[in-house]
Amino acid sequence: MLGMLNHHLHPGIFLFFMWLCHLMEHQKVQAGNCWLQQGRNGRCQVLYMSGMSKEECCRGGRLGTSWTEEDVPNSTLFKWIIFNGGAPNCIPCKGGESCENVDCGPGRRCKMNRRSKPRCVCAPDCSNITWKGPVCGSDGKTYKDECALLKAKCRGHPDLDVQYQGKCKKTCREVLCPGSSTCVVDQTNNAYCVTCNRLCPEATSPEQYLCGNDGIIYASACHLRKATCLLGKSIGVAYEGKCIKAKSCEDIQCSGEKKCLWDSRMGRGRCSLCNESCHESRTDESVCASDNTTYPSECAMKQAACSKGVLLEVKHSGPCNSITEDQEEDEEGEDYMAYVHLSSVLDG
Repeated sequence: MLGMLNHHLHPGIFLFFMWLCHLMEHQKVQAGNCWLQQGRNGRCQVLYMSGMSKEECCRGGRLGTSWTEEDVPNSTLFKWIIFNGGAPNCIPCKGGESCENVDCGPGRRCKMNRRSKPRCVCAPDCSNITWKGPVCGSDGKTYKDECALLKAKCRGHPDLDVQYQGKCKKTCREVLCPGSSTCVVDQTNNAYCVTCNRLCPEATSPEQYLCGNDGIIYASACHLRKATCLLGKSIGVAYEGKCIKAKSCEDIQCSGEKKCLWDSRMGRGRCSLCNESCHESRTDESVCASDNTTYPSECAMKQAACSKGVLLEVKHSGPCNSITEDQEEDEEGEDYMAYVHLSSVLDG
């Protein structure tokens, strides 16, 4: 084949062709794929970048980084990742025999597991924490201490922070919010610390007006949030626009996929989303609603409200007339208490 090419091509073009083949062959040997970890099956998993040499891939010294030398098309990489559990012929950057020179990053340290392999584990620095009691996290969970919260933050919850000291409360009594934040009780009577916006721009369009669940007209969402902070309790949006004297839900137009639910006690309507699907409820998710009926979950209560066309709200967590809020607060958890859903301050 090369002889035929040499016979028909100009010598200069032939030399250039030979040089190009050599260069491509050299790059094929050097270039490969860089991966962030080697799975238990021995294959490379989580592709970081293709077309990298082993030296470039392993330069960072990160534990778990691995390399494969096969220069394959993207379709093959996709097949390996999706169907084969990773790429074969996986070469770990580190020997994987000890924690020596392993950099796990801040808040983590290298530890040998039961199979005598190094792995990075969460180990936040808790030496400067002065409060040793439980804390309420921004996810609505009570953690046994701030160190337990920092470990949870390291394990995949980067936005998790301490809201206030002590267990998560059902009321703003005894809640001391840090800095300039203010305690607000949401729709399910859970206390949260929020930062109040004291200044709101003047409304420039009638479309900005909101009717609050309290029957008061607010010039904008900012004005409603400000009122919520000053009140210390969630107000929520009944519907967009100015409040009207409605005799029934027929007088109220809801935007989007929302449906009007009638509050017979206050004689007002409220627009709510009614297309939510509920997962299988746990026993600790039951709620007592304003109609004194126990529902498997808050989601199930909302579905019942939508089917009846009436407004239902959570009176307290747990079955009706079985567990008081004080008893509920005294229940201990290991690292955190039972999960309590965080409702938005502006939820209807």
